[in-house]
Amino acid sequence: MESFIYQAITSDGQSKKGTIEAQNEKDASQRIKELGLVPISVSKQTLLNKDLDFTFFKKKVKTRDLAVFCRQFSSIIRAGVSIISALNMLEEQTEDKVLKAGIESARAGVEKGETLSESMRGNDAFPTILVEMVKAGEASGSLEKSLDRMAIQYEKEAKLKGIIKKAMMYPIVLLFVMIGVLVVMLTFVVPNFMTMFEELDTELPLSTKIVIGLSHSVMNSWYMYILGVILIVLLYKLYKGTDSGRHVIDRIKLKLPLFGKLSIKQNCASISRTLATLIQAGMPIIDAIEIVEATMNNIHYQDALKKMKGGIALGIPLSTQMQSYDIFPAMLTHMLGIGEETGNMEEMLSNCANYYEEEVEITTTSMTSLLEPLIIIIMAVLVVLLIMAIYQPMIQLYNSI
Repeated sequence: MESFIYQAITSDGQSKKGTIEAQNEKDASQRIKELGLVPISVSKQTLLNKDLDFTFFKKKVKTRDLAVFCRQFSSIIRAGVSIISALNMLEEQTEDKVLKAGIESARAGVEKGETLSESMRGNDAFPTILVEMVKAGEASGSLEKSLDRMAIQYEKEAKLKGIIKKAMMYPIVLLFVMIGVLVVMLTFVVPNFMTMFEELDTELPLSTKIVIGLSHSVMNSWYMYILGVILIVLLYKLYKGTDSGRHVIDRIKLKLPLFGKLSIKQNCASISRTLATLIQAGMPIIDAIEIVEATMNNIHYQDALKKMKGGIALGIPLSTQMQSYDIFPAMLTHMLGIGEETGNMEEMLSNCANYYEEEVEITTTSMTSLLEPLIIIIMAVLVVLLIMAIYQPMIQLYNSI
């Protein structure tokens, strides 16, 4: 699915702008009409109009906050409180401003006679999967069960993200420390030796000349390095904003040493968990895959799920289609195939999700254990090389004497 920017007219004649996820412009227009709006213009969202519309910098609701929202909402409804009162209670105790505004908007919609899912749809605070799960819960009369499933879903996602962030924090800090040490040595330590080098009536070694050149460059043209980093980041964003660029970058993410396997396991865990949650709620497999596709960050998984959705419509099993893609591990396809044969897909997908979530945790820990000493060794080697380059002329002079 793709993002579309729209301008529409509300039922009371007010102009409204926003974004919506859809397959194409026709589908986007239809979804806008379902929200009770009259579309005036619909256009595909690009990097340029993202910046103009400020959606690129828009704050998203944290997964942990969504988990707490679903868990509390379910508990309040189960206690016999009406939806409007429950939303009012949740709005008062929610600290996240985006989520608070979303709950307020949803409550206003329900008060006007809309269903909860209708009032949540198109709201930036609520992801598509949550809206669809609420809709399924309303249809089956088990809204609290749907919210419980989403609470578990978001809790698992938040735990996985937390593990990765925590594990990568120390190597990132070490990397910045290494850069800081190099900058300090080039701007403070090396200049103290430059006068002495000029007084030496001898040819300086190549390594010393390189270090002196780097020191002059950092001290006199430091702003060029900052501009260079900014330029690289901007070019990366622009390239990633193109279709071909995103395909190339996302493919590299899956092929990188160490990180590639971690990315595949993380994506498989997300697919398995989300698909299991949607199927448990009684959602048709095609609709479930469409929602899973919208939640994926890697475009290669999006493309694969989009094609598999068409294959399912033709009667081709999901596991059979997965076997033709190298981004799906053999275990996932085999487990899914067993689930299709036994009619118990949701349990097999849940087992796969648990397995890959554990694998992500183990892989992340192992990778961190490898990166930490590697960065320390690299930092030590660079410092030793700098020191040798500084003292090498004095050692040569001493030997000549």
